[in-house]
Amino acid sequence: MINLFLGLSPILALGLGGMLLMLAEAFGSPAGAEGRTHTGEVVDAGAGRGTELGLIAAVILFAGAVFSASLWLVGPESLPEVSKVAPYLIIDRFTVFFAFSLCFGGGLVALLAAAYLPEHKIDRGEFFPLLIFSTLGAIALAAAGDLLSLFVALETMSLGVYAMIGLRRTNPRSAEAALKYFLLGSFAAAFMLFAGALLYGVTGHTDLAGIGAAIGELKGAALDERAGMILVATMLMLVGLAFKISAVPFHMWAPDAYEGAPTPTTGYMAGIVKSAGFAVLLRVLFVAFGDTRIMSWGSGWPPVLAALAVITMFAANAMAGRQESVKRMLAYSSIAHAGYALVGVVAASRGAEAMGAVLFYLFGYAVSTIGAFGALLWAGRRGLEAVSYEDLAGLGRRHPAVALALSFFFVSLAGVPPTVGFFGKFTVFQAAIDVELYGLAVVGLINSVIGAYYYLKALVYMYMREPRTGAPIAQPMESGLVIAALAIAAVVVLGAGLCPDQLLSVVSQAKLN
Repeated sequence: MINLFLGLSPILALGLGGMLLMLAEAFGSPAGAEGRTHTGEVVDAGAGRGTELGLIAAVILFAGAVFSASLWLVGPESLPEVSKVAPYLIIDRFTVFFAFSLCFGGGLVALLAAAYLPEHKIDRGEFFPLLIFSTLGAIALAAAGDLLSLFVALETMSLGVYAMIGLRRTNPRSAEAALKYFLLGSFAAAFMLFAGALLYGVTGHTDLAGIGAAIGELKGAALDERAGMILVATMLMLVGLAFKISAVPFHMWAPDAYEGAPTPTTGYMAGIVKSAGFAVLLRVLFVAFGDTRIMSWGSGWPPVLAALAVITMFAANAMAGRQESVKRMLAYSSIAHAGYALVGVVAASRGAEAMGAVLFYLFGYAVSTIGAFGALLWAGRRGLEAVSYEDLAGLGRRHPAVALALSFFFVSLAGVPPTVGFFGKFTVFQAAIDVELYGLAVVGLINSVIGAYYYLKALVYMYMREPRTGAPIAQPMESGLVIAALAIAAVVVLGAGLCPDQLLSVVSQAKLN
C-alpha cells in the first residue's frame, strides 16, 4: 500500500493540497473591502488574499514536482503495486516526466498570478484551487490508459481553464474568450467521445492497450469489415486532439482565448495545457493506434500528422508576423511550436528514439513560453500594460532588467543557442533526419528562420525604437514574486541549454508502457 501511495504521490499531493487550499480560501478573512458588504458581512473570503493563496498554491505545485522527481529516482517500474490503478492510470516514466513538467510549470504560473491578480484588481481566491485542480487533471490526462479516465481527466483540466480565462467577469473580451474556448473545447470532446464509442464497438475495449491489441488481431474478412470504422475513429480522435494542441486548422479558438485571458492563464494554456495535450496524443497514437498498418504512410495517421505539422508551421508563423499585439503574437507563436513538436511525433512513428526529442522539446518550450508571458506581464502594471510592439519601444533604455528578461525568453523561443529552445528544435529536426524525413526537417528549419522575425521585431522595438510623442508608456510591475518566477525559469532555460545531455538522458528513459 505504501508503494501505491508513493506511485500516486504527485496526484495525491495536488488533490489534498487543492482541497486544503479551498478550505484556507473559504474560511479565511477577506483582506480587501470588496470581500464584505457595507454591513461587514463576508461575501468573498478570498478577496484581497491573492498573494497569500498564490504562494500556498506554488508550494503545493512545487511539492508535486518534488514528489515526481522522487518517484523518478525510485523508478515506477520497481513499484508493482501501481498496476492496481491500471489501466485507468498508467504510472510509468512517461507519466512521471510529465507530472514533473506540469507541476513545475504550474508552480511558476502560481507565482506569476500571485503578483498579477492583486495588481490588476482581479484578486479572486478561487483562481488558485482552479489552477491546482486543472494541473491535477493534466497529470491524470498524461497518465490515462483508458478512454473513460481520459475523458474525465480532460474535462477536469478543461473546466478549470474555462473559469480561469473568464476571471475578469466584467470584461467582454474575457467572457468571449472563455465562451469560445468552452464551445470549441466541447466540440473537441464530442469528437473524442464519438471516436471512443466507435472503438468500443469495433474492439470491445475502452483501455488503450486493449484497443491496440484487438486492432492488431484483426485480419482477413474481420479486418475488411471493420477497417472503415477504425479509420473514422482514428480521424475523429485526431481532430479532437488537434483541437487540444491548437494545430491548424483547429486553432481558431487559441488567439482570442489567449488574448482575452489574464496573462498568467495565457501562459498556463500555452505551456501546461499544450504539454498535456501532446502527452495524451502520444499515448493514444502509439498505444491504441500503434499497429503497423495504422502507422503506415500508405493508409495510416503519420502522413496526416505530417500535413498538419506543415500547415500549422507555415500558417501560424505567417499570422504571427502580422500581429501588432505582442500577446496575440505569442498566441500564434504557440501554435507554430505545436507544429514543430508534431514533426517529432511523426518521426517517432518511424523510430521510437524520436519520442525523447518530443519530450525534450515540450519541456523546454513550456518553461520558455511561461517565462515569456511572465516577462510580458512584468513589463506593464495596471493601466500601463505592455500590449503592443509600440508599448515595448525604448524599454531597453528605461527598464533594462525587464527588457533583458523578455529578450532572453524570446531568444529561447526563437531557437537561438545556448538556450533550451535551440536544442529542443535541434533534437526534433535531428530525429526527423535520422528516420529520413528530410523534407519535414527542412520545412521545420525554414519555419524556424521565419519565426525568428517576429521575436527579433520585439527586440528591435525594445532597443532601437523610442515611444511616439504623447503615446502612453508601459510601466513595469514591482513584484519580487515575478522576479523569482522568471529567475527560476531562466536558470532552467539556460541550464538545459548549456547541459542538454543531462535532460536528453532523462527523456530517453521516459518510454510508454
